[in-house]
Amino acid sequence: MGCSGGRVRFNFGKALSKVSVFFTMVLIFTYFFYCLTGFCDSAPRALHSQHALDKDYVILDDHRRILDDMRPSPRLFPDAHSHQNSTASADAEQVGAQDQLPHHTSDSAKESTQNNGIPVSNTFGSKRFPQAIIIGVKKGGTRALLEFLRIHPDVRAVGAEPHFFDRFYDKGLEWYRNLMPRTLEGQITMEKTPSYFVTKEAPRRVCTMNCQTKLIVVVRDPVTRAVSDYTQTLSKNPGLPSFQNLALKNSSTDLIDTTWSAVRIGLYAKHLENWLKHFPLSHFLFVSGERLVSDPAGEMGRVQDFLGLKRVVSDKHFYFNQTKGFPCLKKPEGSSRPRCLGKSKGRPHPQISSEVLQRLRDFYRPFNHRFYQMSGQDFGWD
Repeated sequence: MGCSGGRVRFNFGKALSKVSVFFTMVLIFTYFFYCLTGFCDSAPRALHSQHALDKDYVILDDHRRILDDMRPSPRLFPDAHSHQNSTASADAEQVGAQDQLPHHTSDSAKESTQNNGIPVSNTFGSKRFPQAIIIGVKKGGTRALLEFLRIHPDVRAVGAEPHFFDRFYDKGLEWYRNLMPRTLEGQITMEKTPSYFVTKEAPRRVCTMNCQTKLIVVVRDPVTRAVSDYTQTLSKNPGLPSFQNLALKNSSTDLIDTTWSAVRIGLYAKHLENWLKHFPLSHFLFVSGERLVSDPAGEMGRVQDFLGLKRVVSDKHFYFNQTKGFPCLKKPEGSSRPRCLGKSKGRPHPQISSEVLQRLRDFYRPFNHRFYQMSGQDFGWD
């Protein structure tokens, strides 16, 4: 019995040992099975995945922020019903012909695709160098022309005068381009700075940017322009000497003082000669300041043709303001009043002796005729 009991206990212990080995093997097998299927590193992977997810959220937030910064005003997208009456805001502003900017377009392309390959330029527009610039002349009607052009849905223009090519050229072309509004495909970027026309370095500098730039010059009878120029300066400086004292070197000789800027600007032929050293005549459009007042739709038709735009701006956009003495834009949709230029436009001119005015006309006559020949247009100032 003793021996038999001992064998039973031995067999029972042996059975337990086999069971333990069996369960141990099962555990080991289960462990390796789950490790092979990736369970073992699930926690590290989970942590890594969470880190990656957080990183993706940061990237996504960055993209959203960038796109929000680049998102244009809704007015950038004129609808079909408001094309004729769209009036871009003061910061709104354009021939979106990218092939005209061969050595600058690549920079725009980089800017438009830098955000993870998102084609920003196709969706929100790109900042481009202006394909057309109103380069002159002061007190000729440049502001009126720019405001009239802004009616067109395919024109985007800088509101303030950048003065890049005469005052801020040292800031560089990228600084200049960043001043431009974003434009969509087919829109024209424009700016106007009337002092460019009389700045000696401006033609070369504009050509350095793009020698295919279209140039618009608004000209006006140089005598009337000089008086208007003087009137503007007088409103800011009431202590200014008389027009006669500034226009004439001295009363005894009646010689015109060409060092006075109000007189010098009117020498259109001289200034145009400087521009023609860098640009062919075909790149210029000369707009009559007088006809811009008497027939704004007619002059705007010429401007739109020159820029390669569909004739959208027409007679229906204008009415003549008898008080101001020049045309204003009719009331656009959503506005309670028509759009006229500010109080600084249409000021009454001071009384100037007819002898001084005639002396100026005689002085300008040969320069005017030369300008008629160079531009191919007779403006009838004589």
